Amino acid sequence: MTKIWRETGFIENDPWVIETDEVKAAETQKPLLSLDALIARAEESNDVGLGVLIKPADDVTRLQPYLDRLDIVAVAFPAFSDGRSFSHASLLRQRLGYARELRAVGDVLIDQVPLMLRVGIDSFAVTNETALKRLSENRLPGIPHYYQPTARRAQDGQAYSWRRLPAKSA
Repeated sequence: MTKIWRETGFIENDPWVIETDEVKAAETQKPLLSLDALIARAEESNDVGLGVLIKPADDVTRLQPYLDRLDIVAVAFPAFSDGRSFSHASLLRQRLGYARELRAVGDVLIDQVPLMLRVGIDSFAVTNETALKRLSENRLPGIPHYYQPTARRAQDGQAYSWRRLPAKSA
């Protein structure tokens, strides 16, 4: 069973559905369209409140003209070893300025959640039993030091928490 989690807890009645040939959004649901389907729909209409699913091989910069019409961008993590969606999330937040919901879908594991939060992902479609249990207990793994600046700053507020400036000599 998939549950949607945010830092405030689990979300009930999330309307977004990843559409496939077998699964279509019902009346009370909204579809997460493929990148090509979203662009086609956006070109044919003036619809707003849309959702899109970005797969690892997609060119996320193709979304730029339509970002103001999106309510959600879901980035797919098809396997633990595929980190391309981390780059997609970072590009969306930092370069393209996307400020609405950014969701991780697919193989969302508890060890990756803090890193996903750092690149700007703010909601998670979680199916992994261990991740569901730990998230329900508010037990995220901690990472005290980061080597890169990201969408979310390190706890001490420094962009490069590993960088230490040498003491000035008199």
